[in-house]
Amino acid sequence: MSASEIVNKVWNYAYVLREDRVGYGDYLEQITYLIFLKMADESETASQLVQVPNKYAWAKLVKLDGDD
Repeated sequence: MSASEIVNKVWNYAYVLREDRVGYGDYLEQITYLIFLKMADESETASQLVQVPNKYAWAKLVKLDGDD
């Protein structure tokens, strides 16, 4: 995925949250947190250890739906 595709995807998430009346600071925090967790997941496969509690592991988060 190219850098511009990633930027577009993040902005799309921001627009969705904004439409749901989530404040700027709140959606910025949520998107940043998700990016961090995704990067932590990818860095583990690159032999870099990042300590993320198991219940917040990316593999578990992607299985959740909107009600979780």
